[in-house]
Formats: sequence, C-alpha cells, structure tokens
Amino acid sequence: MKFVVSSSELLGRLQSVSRVIASKNTLPILDNFLFNLENNSLTITASDLETTLRTSMPIDNVTEEGSVAIPARILTDSLKEFPEQPLTFTFNKEQNIIEFTWATGKFQVPGYPAVDYPVPQEISDSHTITFPAAVLLEGINRTLYAAGDEELRPVMNGIYFDMKTTAANLVASDSHKLVCYTRTDILSEEDASFILPKKPANILKNLLAKITEDVKVSFDNKNAFFNFGAYRMICRLVEGNYPAYRSVIPQNNPLKIIADRIELMNAVRRVSVCSNQATNLMKLLFSANQIFVSAQDIEFRIAAQERLSCQYDGTAIEMGFKSTFLAELLSNLPGTEVCVALSDPSRVGLLTPVTPDSEHEELCALIMPMMITQ
Repeated sequence: MKFVVSSSELLGRLQSVSRVIASKNTLPILDNFLFNLENNSLTITASDLETTLRTSMPIDNVTEEGSVAIPARILTDSLKEFPEQPLTFTFNKEQNIIEFTWATGKFQVPGYPAVDYPVPQEISDSHTITFPAAVLLEGINRTLYAAGDEELRPVMNGIYFDMKTTAANLVASDSHKLVCYTRTDILSEEDASFILPKKPANILKNLLAKITEDVKVSFDNKNAFFNFGAYRMICRLVEGNYPAYRSVIPQNNPLKIIADRIELMNAVRRVSVCSNQATNLMKLLFSANQIFVSAQDIEFRIAAQERLSCQYDGTAIEMGFKSTFLAELLSNLPGTEVCVALSDPSRVGLLTPVTPDSEHEELCALIMPMMITQ
C-alpha cells in the first residue's frame, strides 16, 4: 500500500471518525483506524463494536492499493503538529511497519492486519426514510438533552424515532421532562420506530453541522444505518419498547400564559441560586399578566423572588418545578416567546414556542410539577 495525501485533509477525516473510538476498548484492534485503499478512494473506519463510522476521500496519487489497521491516537496526535503539506504513506507488509514521509522527515508506526478488524452486521429487511441534514440536526438538537441516563431503564437513554405515514416524531425523556419534535413534511411509507443511543446521536450532531446533503436512514430491529455525504454510520439500537409518550402529553390545558422566553429563563436562573440544593424547588405564581418566580432555602436562610410581565387573564395558579429542568427546557426552545399551558398544580406543565421556526415543525416540552410545601 502506497499513496500521497494532504496532511490537513487526512487529519480532518480522522478527527471526524475518531469520536467513535472508546477510551477503553474490549478489543485492542479497536484502538486503531482501518485504512482501505481501493479504486483511488481511501475509506477510513473507526468502531467501538456498538457504533461504526466510515468516511471516504479521493486519492489522486496511488502507487499500490491495500488495507491496514493503524494506531489511532498516535496518528492523530502526530498529524496535529503538521502544517499543510503532502505526505507519502507506505505500508511494509513484511515488517508490518507504516511509514509517513514528508519533505524534511519521516515517522514510523506499527501496522496490524485488516482482517482482525471487526466488520459490522449488515441491515436486512430494513425501513428507509430520508431527512434533510438540517432537519435531522434540528431534531437531535431539540431532543437529545432531555434523554435519560439510567442503567435500569435503557429505553429512555436515547432518542425515540417514531416514524409515521403522517409525520416524523423525535422524542426524548428522562421521566421528569419530555420533549417531542415533530415534522409533518417527513413521511414514512409505513409506521416504524427505533431508539437511537446517545453516543451515535452526539456523533451525528457534530457531523451534520457540516453537511448539506440529505441523510438516508435505514433501520431494522437491531441496527440503524445513516448514509450522508462522505460518511456512513451504522449503530446498534437500544432494544425494548418505548413508553406511550402520546398518552402523557396533555390535550387540554385551559390556562395559557405567554411570556418572553429569554426573560423567564434568566429570571429562573437568577432565582434558582437561592433554591434548596437538594430539591431545586422553584415556585411560579401565575396571576393577572404577571409571573412571580421565587425560591428559598430555609436551612441557609436565603431566598429570592422576581416579578415578570406576561399575557395571562385566567385565575391565579401556583406551580412548583425543579429549577434546573425548567431552565434547561427554556434554553432549548426556539423563538422569543414561550407559551406555558397548565391545568392543575398537580399535572404536567406544557411548554411550546409561540412561533415555530417552520410551518412543518411542531415542538412541545413537558415538565413534571413538584409538590409545594408551605
């Protein structure tokens, strides 16, 4: 194997796929990148067994094709110190040595047989749906933060893709808050669903920010395959049945308060400093065109309150929320105004943007109330 490649272009591709590699791998071979040069195209693969990411780049100057596994950390650390310049890559099969040479020097690293690198399972009997990259990125950004992190409930530790013939729904919840992102312009040929784990979702989040092409998503009951631009990602899905999220989204919350989202978020953050560190309880009193935000910690004798203007002409209602969850939801909702829909102090609060970013977009966030102790 021998070819010439741009140092900066190679480093960029390596850094993109290196996010897959785990800090502690069960198989030593997974500490490496897999290089495969064929038909003047270099395919770079990284994997942790659960998720595999590939990227391809054209190579103009090829002397000999082949494949080899290369230590990932030392390769990326070395290339970070290079200015933009051509590098000649040579693999000596007899000695299992990889050599990079440039105008003024060279370095060597060991190579490992490509046949030892695990090959991901192919998808069979799959469902396929296509997302514009910007739409899929928006859906992940709007939901991923709300996913759970409990070992005992793995189905909650990811984004639930609920594909319908009428709309595509992305849902995430940790049982205390829930976010549902719906696109009415993304339709599936038949109803199907899968749960995407957090790690591949985060990898997609980083890659999609640089992509303009559509993303083809294929999935079966075990794996999902994401195909976009020069990247191919296959990941193992979370097994299990996602809770019936539609049943917890209230359909009739008669008390609706419209407030400036940024003002409310900043007030929650300021007042939360004085909330009890164990509970983070915050009280919100909604009355005639006003919101009173308050919190206190009796043990340390600290308290804070703030008054905000809003649009509301219903009966007064006081709700208790976990301040950290409320601030997180408000910071991740789009738009300048937020609608807070309530029905009873013991029932969930529903937060929605007053003006969606798109006519095809629907977004709602639920937050569980907390009991207020007098």
